[in-house]
Amino acid sequence: MRYYQFEASDQRRLAVETDAGTYDVTSIEPKLQSLRDLLRAADLADRTADEFVERFLDETAKLASGTPESLALPAQADEVWAAGVTYEISEEAREAESGTPDIYMDVYDAERPEVFFKATPSRTVGPDDAVGIRRDSDWDVPEPELGIVLYEGDIVGYTIGNDMSSRSIEGENPLYLPQAKTYDRCCSVGPCVTTNIDDPHDLTMSMSIHRGDEVLYEDETTTSEMIRSCEELVSYFTRHNSVPELAVLLTGTSLVPEDHFTLQENDEIHIDIEGIGTLSNDVTPV
Repeated sequence: MRYYQFEASDQRRLAVETDAGTYDVTSIEPKLQSLRDLLRAADLADRTADEFVERFLDETAKLASGTPESLALPAQADEVWAAGVTYEISEEAREAESGTPDIYMDVYDAERPEVFFKATPSRTVGPDDAVGIRRDSDWDVPEPELGIVLYEGDIVGYTIGNDMSSRSIEGENPLYLPQAKTYDRCCSVGPCVTTNIDDPHDLTMSMSIHRGDEVLYEDETTTSEMIRSCEELVSYFTRHNSVPELAVLLTGTSLVPEDHFTLQENDEIHIDIEGIGTLSNDVTPV
């Protein structure tokens, strides 16, 4: 199933897409206005979210237009974290930008993955909202990633994330990573949370970047190229760490534009992952 957050009549609402259609869950049960509400209710009932919501589906609540309009963040995560150097192309890109490249090879081959804090709710945007590029950076790129959605530390679904990054700042010194990664509008998540992914390590992923009518970048890959498993990354995220009720863990950068490329204001970024959908954002300086 795919869960969407949307707004209608100035009210936050939850929708679910099934094989039979898309339903406005909030119109059936007004207390279920978000994915968090659903996960809490399902947890109390000792059911999965899918099992719990199936009890409420009503033909009268079907949305005629299918996917809802006015999409918002599908999961209002308390924290977004991210993993780094989990794909060979990411390791190569980090080496190319850095004056200390050996540290990236070391973490790529190490037993312990790189896991770092990425964003608070106020720094995270949803579908069709603008992601940010720092005004004190002159080399900025999107980083398309499979996102793991966790409730109380357990995997409940998957989404798409854009881990915006200032390559010039991180490249100057790896200790500047927090400034290169965490700032206003530094992360986007969406368009939905999908619960029925059979194998998260075998999904086609693509990204395109547009400037006006021109396609500046277009490429695709597969999550099978990731050298870490989702379970391994979650294990390192949760160990010795009081994780929040609802979190998103991004799993690493799979596609990297050429070194000469940098984002500009009003560029459009489209990230697609098989079984989840397309996350689209434009770009604004912050």
